Amino acid sequence: MAEQYLDNIRSGFETAYIDGSVASSNLYRPQFVSNNHREGKKVLSSIEDELLACDGFQISVAFITMSGITPLLQTLKELESRNIPGQILTTNYLNFSEPKALEKLNGLSNLTVKMYDVEAADEGFHTKGYIFRKEEIYRIIIGSSNITSAALTSNREWNTKLISTDQGQMAQEIVAEFNELWNSMYSLDFEDFYETYRERYNIIKHQRDIAKQDEITSIEKYKLQPNSMQVGFIKNLKKIIQSGEERALLISATGTGKTYASAFAMRELGFKRVLFLVHRGQLARQTKKSYEKVFAKSVSMGLVGAGYSEYDADYVFATVQTLNRDEHLLTYARDAFDCIVLDEAHHVPADTYQKIMKHFTPKLWLGMTATPDKKDDNIADRNVYEIFNHQIAYEIRLQQAMEENLLCPFHYFGITDLSIDGDEDVARDFSELTSDERIKHIITQANYYGYSGDKVKGLIFCSSIRETEELSRKFNEITNPETGRKYRTIALNGSASEQERQQAFERLAADEGEAGNSSIEPLDYIFSVEILNEGVDIVEVNQVIMLRPTQSPIVFIQQLGRGLRKADGKEYVVILDFIGNYANNFMIPIALSGDRTYNKDNIRRYIMEGARVIPGNSTVHFDEISRKRIFASVDNANFSDIKLIKENYQNLKNKLGRIPALKDFDDYGEMDVLRIFDNGGLGSYYKFLVKYEKEYTIRLSDDAAKVIEFVSKKLANGKRVQELQVLKHILHYANGIKTGLFARLTSDMQQSGRVMSADQRQNIVNVLTNEFPAGSSKKTYSNCVFLEEDGQDYRPSESILTKLKNEDFYQVLKELVDFGISRYERDYKDHYQQTDLVLYQKYTYEDVCRLLNWEQNEVPLNIGGYKYDKKTKTFPVFINYEKGEDISDTTKYEDHFVPGYRDKLIAISKSGRSLQSEDVQNFLHAKERGIQVELFIRKNKDDKISKEFYYLGHMTATGNTKEIIMANTEKTAVEIEWSLDVPVREDIYQYIVSA
Repeated sequence: MAEQYLDNIRSGFETAYIDGSVASSNLYRPQFVSNNHREGKKVLSSIEDELLACDGFQISVAFITMSGITPLLQTLKELESRNIPGQILTTNYLNFSEPKALEKLNGLSNLTVKMYDVEAADEGFHTKGYIFRKEEIYRIIIGSSNITSAALTSNREWNTKLISTDQGQMAQEIVAEFNELWNSMYSLDFEDFYETYRERYNIIKHQRDIAKQDEITSIEKYKLQPNSMQVGFIKNLKKIIQSGEERALLISATGTGKTYASAFAMRELGFKRVLFLVHRGQLARQTKKSYEKVFAKSVSMGLVGAGYSEYDADYVFATVQTLNRDEHLLTYARDAFDCIVLDEAHHVPADTYQKIMKHFTPKLWLGMTATPDKKDDNIADRNVYEIFNHQIAYEIRLQQAMEENLLCPFHYFGITDLSIDGDEDVARDFSELTSDERIKHIITQANYYGYSGDKVKGLIFCSSIRETEELSRKFNEITNPETGRKYRTIALNGSASEQERQQAFERLAADEGEAGNSSIEPLDYIFSVEILNEGVDIVEVNQVIMLRPTQSPIVFIQQLGRGLRKADGKEYVVILDFIGNYANNFMIPIALSGDRTYNKDNIRRYIMEGARVIPGNSTVHFDEISRKRIFASVDNANFSDIKLIKENYQNLKNKLGRIPALKDFDDYGEMDVLRIFDNGGLGSYYKFLVKYEKEYTIRLSDDAAKVIEFVSKKLANGKRVQELQVLKHILHYANGIKTGLFARLTSDMQQSGRVMSADQRQNIVNVLTNEFPAGSSKKTYSNCVFLEEDGQDYRPSESILTKLKNEDFYQVLKELVDFGISRYERDYKDHYQQTDLVLYQKYTYEDVCRLLNWEQNEVPLNIGGYKYDKKTKTFPVFINYEKGEDISDTTKYEDHFVPGYRDKLIAISKSGRSLQSEDVQNFLHAKERGIQVELFIRKNKDDKISKEFYYLGHMTATGNTKEIIMANTEKTAVEIEWSLDVPVREDIYQYIVSA
């Protein structure tokens, strides 16, 4: 075995067990393996990484479930294609492992599955070990994680990853123990155990289900307490009522507890009589049951509609169809109810709802919906937000709901569609969309990735009604390989009556056993274009298939959301997204991540590392071709495109019923307003409103508008707060609080435990007096001088005080400053050591020069890969990790992380340098010379908009250096090995180094 392997293992052992400060490779270092999505860590990701790197593997776990293997299916399929052998040993202990999961694993040609019979052996079996072999090295994860969804993604799990040669005692003992169990007479081959185990599992599962139904509901269930989101909703609702408003809207993803939220609110607000309106009788009964759990017998409850007429109850649950009729509606006085709750409130513009709303005058109308946004929002009386006076009591977004475990976990798979080109605006070949080859591809993938439960209950979204009808027809002629009978599907679109829709939903929800007891024939799939996007509550849906390009993040989440309701017997939902060469593919990661920055680097990172950072038990995977298709879409997208900006702006304006404030873009999750600042033709939100908003009447002088543009582009991102605090004090000064600006700033900083250096003071002065810019931007913002000297301090300049006499300018600047400070509080206040920088945040060259307190900015060309500033003794290093093919050989430096090290980097000096060169000497002796070397890395230079680098902290030269000759040149350079103070966070590291 190579001595280098042994040295790596020895140093890894020393780091892990003796001295954590010793540098060693991650690849050879024992590690603690646990779940923490906020740090980009999941047991699942660790296992997937090892599976993809190994020559063969052995797994021994007590329990295996479908929820555990489903996220691994894409990886396992790749291993099968490469013929990587695996042995998987589980057990019949507690009859917990799911037969369906074992059958799925056994169906892969490279895997052998066995079951250890604990009853015959008369001993317990509770191993949780994952053994991976690569040549002569074993990597073994042992600890608490079985192959279940929660264990691999979200539970508090403690596992250790061990590294050993095949000669190491630890590996030899573990492998020997596995082999002993594997070859034991009690370890049964799949064919020998499966049928018997499956029958027994099903009998025991049936008994458990019966026992669950017979359980007496505990008293605790009636003492339900609201979760954090419901508490936030009630708090905001109280404020809305106190302000004199009579209408409010709760926007909440399907399945996040809207009904309970409303019940808790009614209880908290003490309303005596409440009407709860739904659009289906079944929902009225479900809602009544939920309210009974919250109120017990403290109020009387009754139903109106679907054969019930309990008009006099305190709390009435009625269907719109019934109450809309005069013989029911006129039973009630106009003020009969304190509050009327409107479920699925996006239907409120309909005449049936409007008739009811015109009849009653309650103290409060409370609307609840998951999908308030509609195509006709800009039409009078059709905008749901407008009907509820734009009073949004609370909005629960997908990411929040996953964090709070309010939704059913989903396993998303981005799968390559068969040669589908173009986007939604281009007519595609219909015969290609409905070809037998494509249908076979869809069915193969749907069967492989599967679903949770005993029967598929799937929704399939298509591009056109014609496509839904043709695909449904063809599916119904094909035998389902899982059941041995033909698929049962229907196309359901806008022409279907309410009764047809309801019947279709009931058939999809029905289990096979129910077919014998009624005339209902269960469905496997419903094909649709848009009818299922909103207001459909089929909680049993366990598979969603997307056969259409993503039109918008909102529509994508609506379609995804159809499967996110929790239901008995449903552990997770499988989302299969068939991805073609669509221009809008970039919207998929935007929708899944909830990231509305429209920052290309953020989107690319999510495509590659989303599985590590998604909250809860949900997972995200893209196959190689679909990943490339999304990358191509991201590369070609223009996120500062005015059309995209206007569309997002209009959405937000429709929601608020007014011109949005800057902070509204953050508060309501719309596009990052920095995209407006980035747009070359705009530069500020003020300029956007002047150009595109007819209702906006403010007009500033060209000089004043330039000041607003300067603050928007240079300071409002909040990357440093000090300039914004100075501007805030300038606003106070204009209002008569005439104290020295830097005296106030010094006091501000002291309150947060920080001290302002002389360098920082001079830098801030230069930024605010136009002395900091270099090159053309000095001329661009020549009138942006905010300060002038005042003895030992500074006061606002006369020009800025003159502008501030204009109330409009004052208010625009104040809003911008407040917005910038809120951005700082949200994104940039957790500084790294004594810097103004935040680890893993992104910075431009100009940001770095400013935040390192340089007297003057440097243009990127003058910085190159690094530049030393003598006055501040700061030495930032900028690395483009992926080099373009079009750069010269003298700048094509092979900077790279040492393989396996998240805290060790090889970086090459500029060309024409030797070990004696001044910049190289400053690098090598930085510590004794008091020089701070800071590392900034970006994935590639292609993103023409953001041009930002990840900040990765301080680094120190280790002393390992060598002079080299640059490839294809006669120029010398120096290769320097660096040690980072902080190992790069796992998900950021993987993103940077991955091809």
